[in-house]
Amino acid sequence: MMVKTHKSFGFMDFIWRWVGSLVLVFVSYNPSGHSYLHWVRESVSDDTLGALQFFVGAVLVAGWAIFLVATGNSLGKVGAFIAAAMIGTALWLLAQIGLVSAETTRSLVWLALFALATLLAIGLSWSHIWRRLSGQLEVDDN
Repeated sequence: MMVKTHKSFGFMDFIWRWVGSLVLVFVSYNPSGHSYLHWVRESVSDDTLGALQFFVGAVLVAGWAIFLVATGNSLGKVGAFIAAAMIGTALWLLAQIGLVSAETTRSLVWLALFALATLLAIGLSWSHIWRRLSGQLEVDDN
């Protein structure tokens, strides 16, 4: 009997990465007026900017660094372009058939942020997905 030394990657693993990406993107900025950017802007105008805003900003920068580096390493420039094209055209198709609205600037911003979060989740998951599809393990030689 052979025992796997690593946990296999499943659909829920991708969903958790996607939820993390959505949280990172929408906490950083969203058009609702409730985001880190809005909070810092309000703190600056109220002259209440302090350590808490800088700490949360550092946590967000760390999150962005992890997601962007992982996406860049796993997808590369061409892969990121292909994934972005697929996500963008899928959203365009959904808008064309009426499942999502793309009629206002606000709705376009929401869709763009959703697309960015989806791209980051794919990038964070791609090495696992590739291993499942191909049986090959990606290794960085850097």
